[in-house]
Amino acid sequence: MRIAGRDVVAGLSVAGLLLPEAVAYAGIAGLPAGRAVAAAIVAPLVYAAVGGSRFAVVSPTSSSAAILAAILATFPIDAAARADLATAAIAIAGAVFVVARIAGLGLLTGFIARPVARGFAFGLAVTIIVKQIPAIVGIDPTSSDLPGLVVELARRASEWRALDVAVGTAALVALMAARRAPSLPGAFLVILIGAGTAAWLDPTGAAVATVGAIDVRLVLPHLVALDWETASRLTQLTLPLVLILFAESWGTMRSLALGHGDAIAPDRELGALGLANLAAALAQGLPVGAGFSAGSANEAAGATSRFAGVVAALGLAAITAFAGPLIAHLPRPALAAVVIAALVHALDPRPMARLWRLDRDQWVAIAAAAGVLLFGVVNGMLLAVVASVAALLRRLATPKLARLGRLPGSHDFVDLARHGEAVAPAGCGIWRPSEPLFFGNAERLFGAIAEAALADPSARVAIVSLEETFDLDSTALEALIEFDARLAAAGRSVRLARARDGVRDLLRLAGATDLAGRASYSVDDAVAAVAGSDDDRGATRSI
Repeated sequence: MRIAGRDVVAGLSVAGLLLPEAVAYAGIAGLPAGRAVAAAIVAPLVYAAVGGSRFAVVSPTSSSAAILAAILATFPIDAAARADLATAAIAIAGAVFVVARIAGLGLLTGFIARPVARGFAFGLAVTIIVKQIPAIVGIDPTSSDLPGLVVELARRASEWRALDVAVGTAALVALMAARRAPSLPGAFLVILIGAGTAAWLDPTGAAVATVGAIDVRLVLPHLVALDWETASRLTQLTLPLVLILFAESWGTMRSLALGHGDAIAPDRELGALGLANLAAALAQGLPVGAGFSAGSANEAAGATSRFAGVVAALGLAAITAFAGPLIAHLPRPALAAVVIAALVHALDPRPMARLWRLDRDQWVAIAAAAGVLLFGVVNGMLLAVVASVAALLRRLATPKLARLGRLPGSHDFVDLARHGEAVAPAGCGIWRPSEPLFFGNAERLFGAIAEAALADPSARVAIVSLEETFDLDSTALEALIEFDARLAAAGRSVRLARARDGVRDLLRLAGATDLAGRASYSVDDAVAAVAGSDDDRGATRSI
C-alpha cells in the first residue's frame, strides 16, 4: 500500500507535466493538440503492461514531434491528408520497432554513438527553443528554417507585443523557480494559474492568444491508403524517427536504471516502444518515446514501479475531461515557456566541453549539432550518423605506429616516445599499430614499418606486434606477406609478436608457413627468439 501510494503521487505529478508538454509538442508537429493528448494517455498504459523500466514514461517527445513535422513538410498535402500521413508514419515506426524486437536487434544500441546523441540533442534543443520565441513575442513567422527565423525575429523586433513577452517571461521565470521543488508539478501549476488568470482578465482571448479547446475524442481505427511511391518514401523518412526515438528512449531508460541499479533489456524495450507506437497510431496520436523530462519528473516524485505511469495516463485523461474549458484559456506564450523550460537542461555545455577536454569525438558532436541547426532535423540526424561513421573509419584507417622498448628490470614493452626510461632491444626494432590491421590501413602501415626498419642499420629483425589484430582480411594478409618478402630481399628478417592462433592458421593456409613459424605469443618471446638466433650465429662463427 505504501509503495502504491508513492506511485499515485508520482503519477499525478507527471500528469501535470504531460498535459502542457502534449499541447506544446502537438504544436511542434503542426497537428491538433488532441492527438498528442490521446497518445499520452494510451502509450503509458501499453508500456506499463510490457515495458521494463519503472521510471520511464512513454509519451510524445519534443524530438519525435520535430522529426514528424520535418517528415510531413516534405509532402505538399492538405490538413486531412497530413493527419493520415502522420498516423501512417507512427504505425510504420511501431512496426519497425516490433520487427527489430523479433530480430533481436537490441544489440545495435551500442552503435548509437553518445557524441552523436549529445550533439543532436543540443542542436534540437536550440532549434525548438528558437521556434518557440515567435509565440513568446506574439508574431506569426513566415520562415520555417532556423537561420531564416532568427533573421526574421530580428527584422520584426518592432512588432513584438509587450504583453505577450511579459506573460511568457513571467511563466518562464516561474517554471525555472519551480525546479527547486521537483516533487511539485511546476508546469501544471504554472499553466493552471496562467489559464485561470487569463480566463479572469481576458476571457475572450483578445489581448493574448490562447491555446483554445483541446478536442480529445475516441476515434475508430482505420487503415490509411497509401500508394507504393508514397509508402516507400514515407518508410525511408520514418527510419530517422525510429533511430532518434530509440536513442532518446534508451538513453533515458539506461541513465535512470543505472542510477538505481536496475537491469533493463534492450530487446524488451524495442518491443514495448513498438507496441506503444502502434497504440498511438490506432488512437490517431503522435510518435511516443521515453522522454527525459517526464522520466526524470517521475523518478524525482518517488515512483517505485510502472504503476506510476498508469496513474499519469489516467490523471491526464481526467484533467482533459474535467478541466478542458479552463485549459482552453492557457496563453500561448505560457505554453511556449513550458516547452523552453523543459528543454533548458539540454543546453548544458558540460557534456560537449568534456569531449574537448578528452580530445575525442568533439567534431562528431559539433557536426550533429550544426547539421540540425543548418539543415533541419532529419538531414541533421543523417549527417550526424555519417559523421560518426566517417570518424570511426578515419581512426581505423590512420592508426598510430609506436616503436617499443623494454622497461628496465621487467618483461613489459612500451612506447619509446612516451617512456624515456625504456630501452630498445639490441638487433631488432619493435613496432605496434594502434588499430587492427585491415584493408584500409595494412599496406600503408607495413610500408611505414619497412621504411623505418630499413633506415635503422641496427634493426636486423623487424618485430610487428599484432596485439590489436584479432584476424586478417585478404588484403591485410597479402600486405603482410609482401612486407616479409620486401625485408627478406633487403637482408632483414621479420618476426610477429602477440600473433593469435587464427592469424597463424591463416598464414599457413596462404602458404606462408615459414612466417607463421616466426610468430610468438608475446613480445618478450619474440625478442628472446631474436637473441637466441644471434647466439646461435655467434656459436657457429666461433666453431
